Amino acid sequence: MRVGAFVLAAQFPGQGQEEALHRAVRSAEVAEESGLDAVWLAEHHFVPYGVCPSAVTLAALLLGRTRRIRVGTAVSVLPTAHPVALGEQAALLHLVSEGRFSLGVGRGGPWVDLEVFGAGLAAYESGFPEALDLLLRWLREPRVSAAGERFSFREVPVVPRPDELRCGELPGPEVVVACTSPARVRLAAERGLPMLLGMHSDDEEKAEMTALWRTHARAAGHPPEVVDGAGHVAAGVAQIGDRRAGAAETLVKAMPGWLKQGLDAHVTVDGQHRTMRDPVAYTETLCAIHPVGPPRLAADRLAATAERTGITRFALLVEGSGDVAATEENVRRLGTEVLPQLS
Repeated sequence: MRVGAFVLAAQFPGQGQEEALHRAVRSAEVAEESGLDAVWLAEHHFVPYGVCPSAVTLAALLLGRTRRIRVGTAVSVLPTAHPVALGEQAALLHLVSEGRFSLGVGRGGPWVDLEVFGAGLAAYESGFPEALDLLLRWLREPRVSAAGERFSFREVPVVPRPDELRCGELPGPEVVVACTSPARVRLAAERGLPMLLGMHSDDEEKAEMTALWRTHARAAGHPPEVVDGAGHVAAGVAQIGDRRAGAAETLVKAMPGWLKQGLDAHVTVDGQHRTMRDPVAYTETLCAIHPVGPPRLAADRLAATAERTGITRFALLVEGSGDVAATEENVRRLGTEVLPQLS
């Protein structure tokens, strides 16, 4: 079982952006101290839901601050980034960290980000496969050219070459794809890439998606070792407390205000209204399906998810209290009181 922290750099009501970023950095530092496997960093633009606009930049800082823990993006938003630029950054972090970097990529949302960065709505609606394939080629080939609908350029050398450092069978950094729909599951499976599954999904939904991934991966001709050994990652929420009611109360008091402030700040690029989740009901749902409560309950929840879905890698949101000290304590208890019960 490999348990990591999921860090959003969430700005809770009444907090400054520096406080949110400081809590994010401390979460990662304490995660390494406490024996967690990884820290996964989110990326958002123009909203207090998360104030880190560049997951790869924050990953670079944290890789320099740590020595053992894996650092990944969850996710770098591909429609608003050039795949080659992101590939160069990923290759650099892979090499200088001696293989401790994972690149999680996703489609993001139909937000005003697409306008600001000049990508346009088509990059979100239909351009993700082209961008993903170009990124993968950059991470796996010595020279790359492109002749697609969005990206077209002459052949250029890949510098630095990520395959100069091999980690197992991977020719470069691990690539994980955020999947929220059957289409994304099929895309990841056909390319043999592990999935990052969202914290809104319960065990049954995750089990359905992993089963669908296996079906498409086999149909694409991937060998059994790739299909059976896919390192999917399940996102969730963790709040460790002496009593389940107390741990849930901590989240129900803090998270709805952050969710409402953060989700309401999203602006669509096309002006269409998007219905957002009810913040209180969503928080209560997260408390019900994820490791929220005493260490034994938390360990049992993670073990149950692993048994039902086959997923043994977790990225758990640890900053749900909104408080720096409480977040640090939560991470420490996750590492020192929950992890030993999973071995």
